[in-house]
Amino acid sequence: GGCVHITDMDTIEKSNLNRQFLFRTADIQKLKATTAAEAVTRMNSAINIKCYNARVGPETEEQFDDDFFEQLDGVCNALDNVQARLYMDQRCIYYQKPLLESGTQGTKGNVQVVVPHLTESYGSSRDPPEKSIPICTLKNFPNAIEHTIQWARDEFEGLFRQQAEDANSYGRDADYIKNLKLHPGTAMSTLTALRDNLVTKKGSSFKECVVWARLKFEELFHNNIKQLLYNFPLDMTTSTGTPFWSGPKRAPSPLVFNAAEPLHIDFILAAANLRAKMFGLAECKDVAAVREALQDVMVPEFVPQQGVKIQVNESEAQQEASGAASGDLDEEVLTRLANDLPPPATVAASPLLAIEFEKDDDTNFHMDFITACSNLRATNYSIANADRHQTKLIAGKIIPAIATTTAMVTGFVCFELYKLVQKAPLESYKNAFANLALPFLSFSEPIAAPKREYKSIEWTLWSRIDIDQGDITLQQFLDHFKSQYQLEVSMISFGVSILYSGFMTSKKKLQERLPMPMSELAKTVTKTDFNDKQRYLVFEVCCTDEDDEDVETPYVRYKFR
Repeated sequence: GGCVHITDMDTIEKSNLNRQFLFRTADIQKLKATTAAEAVTRMNSAINIKCYNARVGPETEEQFDDDFFEQLDGVCNALDNVQARLYMDQRCIYYQKPLLESGTQGTKGNVQVVVPHLTESYGSSRDPPEKSIPICTLKNFPNAIEHTIQWARDEFEGLFRQQAEDANSYGRDADYIKNLKLHPGTAMSTLTALRDNLVTKKGSSFKECVVWARLKFEELFHNNIKQLLYNFPLDMTTSTGTPFWSGPKRAPSPLVFNAAEPLHIDFILAAANLRAKMFGLAECKDVAAVREALQDVMVPEFVPQQGVKIQVNESEAQQEASGAASGDLDEEVLTRLANDLPPPATVAASPLLAIEFEKDDDTNFHMDFITACSNLRATNYSIANADRHQTKLIAGKIIPAIATTTAMVTGFVCFELYKLVQKAPLESYKNAFANLALPFLSFSEPIAAPKREYKSIEWTLWSRIDIDQGDITLQQFLDHFKSQYQLEVSMISFGVSILYSGFMTSKKKLQERLPMPMSELAKTVTKTDFNDKQRYLVFEVCCTDEDDEDVETPYVRYKFR
C-alpha cells in the first residue's frame, strides 16, 4: 500500500492551537510530526504514516537520500520560510516530482502547483525581498515602535547570546584570538566584551548582575543619548539651513534612572535575571531585593567623548562598516585586552549559557527584557510605548494566522492533488491567490516551463543530461559531449569547485586530470568523500558549438555507482 511521509523538527506552541487542528493543549511542547501522525491514526487506523523529526536540507541529505525521494509520488509543502521552499523546489526538480506549494499570511493565502515537464518551478519567480530597517535608523534615529523593538531584539541577541558564544569559543578554540584579529571590524568590541564577561564585570552573584543591569541602563538610555546630542545639538542645522532634528529624525532626551518607575525596575529585573542565567546563577524575582541592591551602585558621571563618529544615513553606516572591516588594528590595545583574559581552559571548564530567544515562555524574562528595553528607548525618542502583547507580535515576527485562511488554502491544495493523481493536462491546474479581507479570489493557469532549443533538441528546467556509462574518465566525459551533441565542453563545475576548464594554465594539471575517473576527480578537487549510498553526482557544464558560440545546456546527472 501507499505511505504518507511527514517531517517537522518543530515542537507545538500554544499559538499553533488556533489553526493547527490536529493539536490540543495537552500536546504543547510535543513534536509536531509525531503528534500529527498519532492524531490522524486515531481517526483512521488503516492509514500508513511514517514520521520524521528532522529538517529537510543539505545537512540531512544522507537521511533524505536518492532512495527516499525516488519512492515518492509527490511533495506537499507547508513551510514558513523562502530558503526551505527553494531547497524543496530544487529537490523536486532533481527527482522530477510534482510539488504543491502553499502559504498563508493573515487573510492572504496562495497555492502554486508545480508539475514536472509542464510548469515552471517555485524558484522561477521570486517575490521582492522584505524591506529592512536602515542601520542608522535602528542605531540613532528611530521614529516608530517597530524600530525600538528590533533594536531591543538586537540588544538581547548581543548581550545574552552572542557574548556567551564568544566566551565559549575562546574557551575551546586555541586559535580564537589569532582568528579574531582577522576580523578587524569586530575584534576590539569582541575582546572588550570578553574581558567584561570573564574578568572585570564577571557575574559571580545576583547582586553583581543587578549592578551590571543598572550600568547598562545608564549606558543605553542616558549616556548614549547624551553623546548623540553632543554630536548633534538640538539647535543644529544642516548645510541647507534646515533643522537637523526634523522630519523622521526625532530629537531624543536622556532618561534619568528612577527606582520608583515601574518601567525602569522592569528593565533592571529582567536584565539582571538574564545575566544571572547566562552565568548559571539562581534567578531572583524579589523587587525589594533588587531595589536594595541598587542603592549601592556607583554610577560614574557621563563625560562626552571627542571624535565619536555617528552615522547619519545608510550610506555612512555602510561606509563605516566597510571602513571598520578594513581599518588598522591597534595591535598593542588588542594584545593588552587578550592578556587580561583568563586561560582558555578555565573558561572551558565553566562555559556560559548562550540564551536563545523564546517568546512564548512568560517566566523566562525574555519578553520582559524586550518590552522594557524597547519602551525605554521609545521614551527616549517620544514614541508611544507598546504593551507586552504588541511587542511580542513584532519581536517574535508573529503574523496573525486565521483558521479560515488555513482551511481555504488546504482545500485548494487538495483540489490540485486530485488533478495530479489523475495526471491532468496543464490547462486543468490552477494556481490560487486569495485575500479574504478585500474579499479577493483569483485562479490562474500555471505558467508553462519555458523551452530552450539547441539544433533539434528542446529542453526546459526539468531536463537533464543523464550519463550512465559507469565511472568514466574526464577525457571520456569530454568525448561523450563531442560525439553525442557535437559540443565542446569549456568548463565543468561540481558545486562551487571547477573540475575542468578549457583555459587551464597548468598543462601538467590538465594531463593529470584527463585520465582520472570523474568521481575521483570530484573527490580530489573538493577534498570531500561521498557517502556509501550516493549513486549520482551533479555537474554543471559550459559548452560551445562548432562556431565557437556559447550553448546553454541542462545540468548533467552522472551515475558513478
